[in-house]
Amino acid sequence: MNICIFLKPKSTIVTINEKSTVRQALEIMENSGFTALPIISDEGKYIGTLSEGDLLWYFKSLGVFSIKDAERVPLTSIKRRRNYYPIRVNEDMSNLLYMSKKENFIPVIDDRDMFIGIITRQDIIDYFYKSNNIGEKNEK
Repeated sequence: MNICIFLKPKSTIVTINEKSTVRQALEIMENSGFTALPIISDEGKYIGTLSEGDLLWYFKSLGVFSIKDAERVPLTSIKRRRNYYPIRVNEDMSNLLYMSKKENFIPVIDDRDMFIGIITRQDIIDYFYKSNNIGEKNEK
Protein backbone atom coordinates (compact mmCIF):
# COMPACT_ATOMS: atom_id res chain seq x y z
CA MET A 1 0.00 0.00 0.00
CA ASN A 2 1.29 3.43 -0.94
CA ILE A 3 1.34 6.01 1.86
CA CYS A 4 0.23 8.73 -0.59
CA ILE A 5 -3.40 7.68 -0.15
CA PHE A 6 -3.22 9.46 3.23
CA LEU A 7 -1.34 12.58 2.07
CA LYS A 8 -2.78 16.01 2.73
CA PRO A 9 -0.96 18.18 0.15
CA LYS A 10 0.90 21.24 1.39
CA SER A 11 -1.56 23.48 -0.46
CA THR A 12 -4.34 22.31 1.89
CA ILE A 13 -2.57 22.65 5.24
CA VAL A 14 -1.28 25.45 7.43
CA THR A 15 2.49 25.94 7.54
CA ILE A 16 4.85 28.71 8.59
CA ASN A 17 7.94 30.07 6.88
CA GLU A 18 11.24 29.81 8.72
CA LYS A 19 11.70 33.61 8.41
CA SER A 20 8.47 34.35 10.26
CA THR A 21 8.33 35.92 13.70
CA VAL A 22 7.00 34.54 16.95
CA ARG A 23 4.01 36.88 16.69
CA GLN A 24 3.16 35.50 13.24
CA ALA A 25 3.37 31.97 14.62
CA LEU A 26 1.07 32.87 17.52
CA GLU A 27 -1.46 34.47 15.17
CA ILE A 28 -1.42 31.53 12.76
CA MET A 29 -1.93 29.09 15.63
CA GLU A 30 -4.74 31.18 17.09
CA ASN A 31 -6.54 31.59 13.75
CA SER A 32 -6.11 28.00 12.59
CA GLY A 33 -6.66 26.28 15.92
CA PHE A 34 -3.60 24.08 15.33
CA THR A 35 -1.11 23.52 18.13
CA ALA A 36 1.80 22.59 15.89
CA LEU A 37 2.97 23.97 12.54
CA PRO A 38 5.41 22.57 9.98
CA ILE A 39 8.21 25.09 9.37
CA ILE A 40 9.13 25.42 5.70
CA SER A 41 12.11 27.18 4.08
CA ASP A 42 11.81 29.64 1.19
CA GLU A 43 12.95 26.80 -1.07
CA GLY A 44 10.15 24.55 0.19
CA LYS A 45 12.20 22.24 2.42
CA TYR A 46 10.90 20.93 5.72
CA ILE A 47 12.84 22.54 8.59
CA GLY A 48 10.96 21.15 11.59
CA THR A 49 7.75 21.59 13.52
CA LEU A 50 6.96 24.41 15.93
CA SER A 51 4.61 23.53 18.79
CA GLU A 52 2.74 25.59 21.35
CA GLY A 53 4.95 23.96 23.96
CA ASP A 54 8.06 25.31 22.24
CA LEU A 55 6.62 28.81 22.48
CA LEU A 56 5.53 28.38 26.09
CA TRP A 57 8.97 27.20 27.19
CA TYR A 58 10.54 30.13 25.32
CA PHE A 59 8.25 32.61 27.09
CA LYS A 60 8.99 30.99 30.45
CA SER A 61 12.72 31.40 29.90
CA LEU A 62 12.26 35.14 29.35
CA GLY A 63 10.15 35.78 32.42
CA VAL A 64 8.11 38.66 30.95
CA PHE A 65 7.16 38.91 27.32
CA SER A 66 4.84 41.22 25.39
CA ILE A 67 3.17 40.82 22.03
CA LYS A 68 5.26 43.78 20.82
CA ASP A 69 8.39 41.80 21.67
CA ALA A 70 7.02 38.88 19.66
CA GLU A 71 7.10 40.99 16.48
CA ARG A 72 10.88 41.25 16.72
CA VAL A 73 11.70 37.63 17.60
CA PRO A 74 12.44 35.36 14.63
CA LEU A 75 11.30 31.74 14.76
CA THR A 76 14.95 30.72 14.55
CA SER A 77 15.30 31.97 18.15
CA ILE A 78 12.90 29.32 19.41
CA LYS A 79 14.47 26.09 20.56
CA ARG A 80 12.31 23.19 19.48
CA ARG A 81 12.09 20.63 22.26
CA ARG A 82 11.19 17.69 20.00
CA ASN A 83 12.15 16.55 16.56
CA TYR A 84 9.26 15.71 14.27
CA TYR A 85 11.04 13.58 11.71
CA PRO A 86 9.63 13.55 8.20
CA ILE A 87 8.89 10.43 6.20
CA ARG A 88 9.81 10.04 2.56
CA VAL A 89 6.97 9.70 0.09
CA ASN A 90 8.20 6.26 -0.99
CA GLU A 91 8.39 4.77 2.53
CA ASP A 92 6.43 1.66 3.30
CA MET A 93 3.32 1.46 5.44
CA SER A 94 5.05 -0.16 8.43
CA ASN A 95 7.30 2.89 8.90
CA LEU A 96 4.32 5.21 8.62
CA LEU A 97 2.36 3.25 11.23
CA TYR A 98 5.35 3.18 13.59
CA MET A 99 5.83 6.95 13.30
CA SER A 100 2.12 7.66 13.74
CA LYS A 101 2.18 6.05 17.19
CA LYS A 102 4.21 9.01 18.45
CA GLU A 103 2.86 11.99 16.51
CA ASN A 104 -0.50 13.47 15.51
CA PHE A 105 0.91 14.15 12.07
CA ILE A 106 3.94 13.13 10.06
CA PRO A 107 5.58 15.57 7.61
CA VAL A 108 6.16 14.06 4.16
CA ILE A 109 9.09 14.94 1.89
CA ASP A 110 9.95 13.90 -1.64
CA ASP A 111 13.24 12.61 -3.08
CA ARG A 112 14.62 16.17 -3.22
CA ASP A 113 13.82 16.72 0.48
CA MET A 114 11.01 19.11 -0.47
CA PHE A 115 8.01 19.30 1.82
CA ILE A 116 4.92 17.94 0.04
CA GLY A 117 2.38 17.64 2.87
CA ILE A 118 1.43 15.72 5.99
CA ILE A 119 -0.24 12.49 6.98
CA THR A 120 -2.41 12.62 10.08
CA ARG A 121 -2.83 9.84 12.59
CA GLN A 122 -6.58 10.40 12.44
CA ASP A 123 -6.69 9.68 8.69
CA ILE A 124 -4.73 6.45 9.19
CA ILE A 125 -7.03 5.28 11.97
CA ASP A 126 -10.14 6.25 9.99
CA TYR A 127 -8.91 4.26 6.99
CA PHE A 128 -8.34 1.09 9.00
CA TYR A 129 -11.57 1.61 10.90
CA LYS A 130 -13.57 1.78 7.65
CA SER A 131 -11.63 -0.89 5.76
CA ASN A 132 -12.22 -3.40 8.55
CA ASN A 133 -15.92 -2.54 8.93
CA ILE A 134 -15.37 -1.69 12.57
CA GLY A 135 -18.01 1.04 12.45
CA GLU A 136 -20.69 -1.41 11.31
CA LYS A 137 -19.84 -3.82 14.14
CA ASN A 138 -20.08 -1.07 16.75
CA GLU A 139 -23.43 0.17 15.44
CA LYS A 140 -25.16 -3.17 16.12
